[in-house]
Amino acid sequence: MPGMADERFSRSVIYLCAHSAEGAMGIIVNKPAADLNMPDLLVQLDIIGQDDAIRLPSRIGHMPVLMGGPVEASRGFVLHSPDFHIDQSTLLIDDGICLTATIEILRAIAVGKGPASAVLALGYAGWQAGQLESEIQANGWLHCPADPDLIFNSALETKYDRALRGIGIEPAMLSATAGHA
Repeated sequence: MPGMADERFSRSVIYLCAHSAEGAMGIIVNKPAADLNMPDLLVQLDIIGQDDAIRLPSRIGHMPVLMGGPVEASRGFVLHSPDFHIDQSTLLIDDGICLTATIEILRAIAVGKGPASAVLALGYAGWQAGQLESEIQANGWLHCPADPDLIFNSALETKYDRALRGIGIEPAMLSATAGHA
């Protein structure tokens, strides 16, 4: 919501990966990681050499690296299409969305054998038991159905407005003040 006081979450679109009585975990899918791109990251992780970075397929070279959230910000999480699976590592979250958090998926992506659609996020957003529910009740968050196009589309700057419009809300009509009828 517009009144979100925590700047890390201002205008964030978060894909909720897990939600239970113990808490919740999600990945911010619309905020790029500062000064980091996929070719540079693959070089830093010694997955490819510096000279190989310029030879990456365009799709991989332009794959966004996202700031997934403030928790474990140095750990990578790949949200991806279900056409790729690593035994014991890939979790099917929903019908078109999987999560893998191992370096093997980055190796597969680098050689063109990874999933058809993917985004890499560093870190995640986490909530303790009951915290997310309290924040929603206090009008801190809106929720919408998961949409693979919203998650995997590379137009990061439009995701927030598209998510709102997807639930029938015109972004310009939102107010930072809220109340209960």
